[in-house]
Amino acid sequence: MLLNLLMFSSQQRKLLLGLAVLAACGGEKKAGAGDSAAATASGGKTFTIAMIAKSSTNPVFLSGRQGAETAAAELSKTHGVTVTIDWLTPPNEDGAVQAQRIAEAVNSGANAILLSSSDAAKVRGAVNEAADRGVPVMTFDSDVPDSKRFSFYGADDAAMGVQVMNELAKQMGDKGKVAIIAGNQNALNLQARVRGVRETAAKYPGITVINAFYHAETPQDAAAEVLRVKNAYPDVQGFAMIGGWALFTRTLLTDLDPKQIRIVAIDALPAELAYVDAGLAPVLFAQPTYSWGYVSVNTIFDHVYLKKDVPAKVQMDLVRVSKDNLGEWARQLKSWGFADVDPRFLALPR
Repeated sequence: MLLNLLMFSSQQRKLLLGLAVLAACGGEKKAGAGDSAAATASGGKTFTIAMIAKSSTNPVFLSGRQGAETAAAELSKTHGVTVTIDWLTPPNEDGAVQAQRIAEAVNSGANAILLSSSDAAKVRGAVNEAADRGVPVMTFDSDVPDSKRFSFYGADDAAMGVQVMNELAKQMGDKGKVAIIAGNQNALNLQARVRGVRETAAKYPGITVINAFYHAETPQDAAAEVLRVKNAYPDVQGFAMIGGWALFTRTLLTDLDPKQIRIVAIDALPAELAYVDAGLAPVLFAQPTYSWGYVSVNTIFDHVYLKKDVPAKVQMDLVRVSKDNLGEWARQLKSWGFADVDPRFLALPR
């Protein structure tokens, strides 16, 4: 496997190691969801997973796609079935379009669907209909609660907000004004992260949260929102970024002063590492976004094709990235296939 299993939680490691055992001895066959889909796959030696993330322009989902395709290739080789990923992600976030893509996947004969929801209310009906028609749905990153999806892979979003705010308070000396850069206000996972930030900030008497600021989840829109907030509130001293969108562009490296501003953000993809190096974002909490696809595709195959029970929630743990482990994390990203990791970070000592 390309993955370093140490980057995953104990539950994830058990899941991945269990798959290796299944490959050797064959999965226990149990009646369950997706019987007809699996039968089709078995007979035709094909198994298609429709992957519908939030946005095809967001680098975190592109890395998830890469993980999914790697898992598909490995499963194909191990089980003698052609596992394919049908990338049906819209270019921009749109829950209504995602619902259409779910229906499209069902009608085109997909064996399963992997979804990160932009708007749970808009996709819940489509998720339930897919399940009713025998196409199992798994969610990752952003869940669809109270739906018929069979499993969700992701972190505890409220806890992510807690981690971000506790770290930011530490970096700010437990005092100052904070703005939350919050992405899509309709995404349930981001709402939970914002709530975690707010509730944690309230525990610090010296910390004041100005507000949560929402924006389209593109690097340009996010960076523009940061600068708009900075201009509107010149005394802001910290940014709690519950997603790393604004750090996918280098704009803020020159527009913000690390002596005056501290940033703590979710995600740590190659473009963001320069912010750690510059001290503007001393700490990033990395989602192993590659595993969104890798672990989820393995889970889907395990459940739908091999008929094995899987957890309703597969926990994903964050990785704290700072100058102390910047080189190690850079090398991890490169091992996952990222070609744009700055060589100077790769050369940092262990």
